[in-house]
Amino acid sequence: MLTFEDCLGLSELTEDEILAIAEHENIPELAALEFGNYLIHTARGERRLKHIILEDIAAARKAGNLHHAATLKVVLRHYCQEHHV
Repeated sequence: MLTFEDCLGLSELTEDEILAIAEHENIPELAALEFGNYLIHTARGERRLKHIILEDIAAARKAGNLHHAATLKVVLRHYCQEHHV
């Protein structure tokens, strides 16, 4: 049986990126990993994932959680560098 860590190792996304997807979509981490892996291989998926993280940042700011927003900005920076979006 594959674990989350096994699946993460096969993914082109980081754990923090997966957690951002899970937060945005309100789904379990493993489902977010599958969804993110699907999106990363579609024509518009890389840009969609960028917007997911941006929306998470906006939601964190709106909720007054500036620490979480700052953490997500680091996730976004890394994502954009790795995926050239």
